[in-house]
Amino acid sequence: MSQHARTLGKAMPARAARRSLAGASAAALLLVPALSTRPAAAQQEGTAVVTALPKSGEVPTIPQQSIQVTVDGKQVQPTVWRPYGHDPVELVLLIDSSARSSFGRNLEDLTKFIGSLPPNVSVGIAYMQNGNAIFTGPISKEHATVASQLHLPAGTPGSNASPYFCLSDLAKRWPSPRSAARREVIMITDGVDEYQRRYDPDDPYLAAAVADSQRAGLVVYSIYYRDQGRASGSGYETNAGQNYLNQVADETGGRLYYEGLSNPVSFTPFFDDLSRRLNNQYELGFPARAEKKESYPQLKIKSQIGSVKFDAPKHVAVGPEGK
Repeated sequence: MSQHARTLGKAMPARAARRSLAGASAAALLLVPALSTRPAAAQQEGTAVVTALPKSGEVPTIPQQSIQVTVDGKQVQPTVWRPYGHDPVELVLLIDSSARSSFGRNLEDLTKFIGSLPPNVSVGIAYMQNGNAIFTGPISKEHATVASQLHLPAGTPGSNASPYFCLSDLAKRWPSPRSAARREVIMITDGVDEYQRRYDPDDPYLAAAVADSQRAGLVVYSIYYRDQGRASGSGYETNAGQNYLNQVADETGGRLYYEGLSNPVSFTPFFDDLSRRLNNQYELGFPARAEKKESYPQLKIKSQIGSVKFDAPKHVAVGPEGK
């Protein structure tokens, strides 16, 4: 065998090895992009109004590192956590037109509450009529002018159609374009849905009102007050109405105020608590998984400060992916 043949024979295995190694490397490179270029789950920003409540005494300053936020069961890092302070507030009193005529004794409480509101709060009055929220005038910082628009409800049984129709109407047609303002609602009603008088947690009109409120960023409080024409103060309607109102409050971060099964003698204790809440609210921003359709992820927030608890919406509306 010639020297050239021997040299070629020795070189062939090395070249084959190099081709084999190159082929393996190419195969590996083909696999790497498939793993590394997999798109990460798109993120959207969720926001919520959180009310901080002390178990006793005054509310301390709550630093961001002392809170724990969970979205759909997964702990996330807040993107925003700040006290609202003197930021603008828009507050609507939504009064049931079917309320009993004895409501007149509470008009003074309402007048005093409106007059006590700080300058950063704009207020409006709307009455529930035929499924709509009918305003007596614009939302305004002229508190005395707004208070003068209070009047006795019509007291006609069923004239509200359903308080949840009216709440949906208010959420969809909020009479102000200022999206940066906190939006707070006080419903004064017995909460009975004329179309579903027995309590049903899946009542479609209630569910629609909750979703519309969450989409509009409303914090909804309710004062239980019996409507005209209710036959009994202890029937299933009362239970249904209070359960419905409590469900709306839980889902939006508000609160239901009531005194057993009867009408409250005074609204003043409720308004005192509400004022304290408005003074202790935080803006929370958090990342949420973006979906192709609008979604309502579950929100939970806890404080590591033992003397403080939070009221926050159970679910928050997050817009569809790309919006």
